[in-house]
Amino acid sequence: MIFTLGLRNLKSFLEVYTLDKDTPVFAGILKWMVGDDVLSRFTPTQATEKTPLVITINSFSYKNGLPSDASENGGGFIFDMRGILNPGRFDDYKKLSGLDKPVQDFLEQKTKMNTFLNSVWDLIDITVENYLSRDFESLQINFGCTGGQHRSVFAAEQTARHLKNKYKVKVVLAHTNQTNWVK
Repeated sequence: MIFTLGLRNLKSFLEVYTLDKDTPVFAGILKWMVGDDVLSRFTPTQATEKTPLVITINSFSYKNGLPSDASENGGGFIFDMRGILNPGRFDDYKKLSGLDKPVQDFLEQKTKMNTFLNSVWDLIDITVENYLSRDFESLQINFGCTGGQHRSVFAAEQTARHLKNKYKVKVVLAHTNQTNWVK
């Protein structure tokens, strides 16, 4: 997505400034880079109002079992967040959730959460693009951890944001253990 924005900025630059006179070979390479063929390779498919796909994203606690899937697909992705250091083990974060800034900062700065999520997104993006092109109606993505409060909530929120920004797809987000949080 960022790469596409860079190419579009470069294309706008080349529409205003010409490099042909001073550096014709370089100008030719740049024009090729911002051509429709190259840009289309880096532009993800985007949902429209008519796109039937709805992606349901859940955070959950393994203690309470896996979320059910009301669609006829029988499930989707389940990612185990228990390999990421749990902020709930520290007193400062016990009564907070993945929606709270201190927990978000902890997960982004003191764990490998960003690396984990980038890997998750690489995987689910393949499926989302395929489902969009085939007019599928539903996909479920689940993030589980011990209490369903910190890591899984953060991962679900970030994944919802990622999918909305990249694909403009409809997302239903549910934190199944939210009522158990002590605030």
